[in-house]
Amino acid sequence: MPGFYATVARYYDAEHQDKTDDLALYSELAAEYGDPIFEVACGSGRVMFHLAQEGYTVHGIDLEPAMLERARRKLEALPFLKPQLAFIQGDVLKYETDRRYRLVLAPYNALLHFHDQEQQLALLRRLRGWVADDGLLVLDLANPADSFGAPDTDALILEKTFIEPESGHLVMLYSVSSLDRTEQLLHITWIYDEVTADGVVKRTFAPVVFRYIFYYELRLLLRLAGFEVTAVYGSPEREPYRDGCDRMIVLAKPAPNPGV
Repeated sequence: MPGFYATVARYYDAEHQDKTDDLALYSELAAEYGDPIFEVACGSGRVMFHLAQEGYTVHGIDLEPAMLERARRKLEALPFLKPQLAFIQGDVLKYETDRRYRLVLAPYNALLHFHDQEQQLALLRRLRGWVADDGLLVLDLANPADSFGAPDTDALILEKTFIEPESGHLVMLYSVSSLDRTEQLLHITWIYDEVTADGVVKRTFAPVVFRYIFYYELRLLLRLAGFEVTAVYGSPEREPYRDGCDRMIVLAKPAPNPGV
C-alpha cells in the first residue's frame, strides 16, 4: 500500500499553491545566516526553489520518491538552478554527511511525522551534527493548544477546492480526524474527490498521523540534543507565541555546553 505522500503527490503542489506565508521568514534568515542551507522533508521543493531563486545553495532530503520526482521535474524546467539545488532520497535518521550547514530547516509540520520521543530526539541530535556552530535550526509546527482544547467531532470537513493542473480536473478536499490526547496523536484521513471530464467523481483516501508537540516538551528535547532556544514565534511574521496562535516556530542555536 503506498504511503501518504506517494498517494497525494500529484495533488500536493496545487493543494499548497497558496502556502507562501513562511517564505519571507526563510528569506530573512537566509540573508542573516547565509548558505549552505539544508531542509528536512523537502517534498517537491516549495521552500528550496524559493531560496535557490534568491541565490542560495540548498540541499534537501525526503523519504518519498514520488515527491522528489516532482521536484526534479521542476528543476528540469529551471536548469539555471541546478548548481544550487540537491535533492536527496532517503531516511533522514540514517543519512550521513560531513557537511555543516548555516541554516537547517524543518518547515511546515515536518517534525510532526516523527511519532515518539525517541525518534524526535534522534532526529534533533542528527541535525545538531549538521548545523554549523554559528548556524541556526528552524522548526515550524502547528500550535497544539487549539486542537487539544476543541471538542471531538466525526464531522467531514470541506477544506478547500482546487484545480489539478495536469488533468484540469476540479478536486474537492475533505478531512475527517480524531485526536488521541494521551499519545498526542492526530489521525487524519484526507479525502480527495476529483471530478473527471465526464463528470465521474474519483475518490482517493489518504490517511496520515501527526504527533503534536508542546513548547516546553520541544524545548527540553532541543536541550537534550545540544541546542538552546533563542526565539519562539506564533506566526511566520514573528508575532508572539501565545494562546490562539496558529503556529509554533522555534529558532535554536547549537548550545555552547550541550545537555547542560
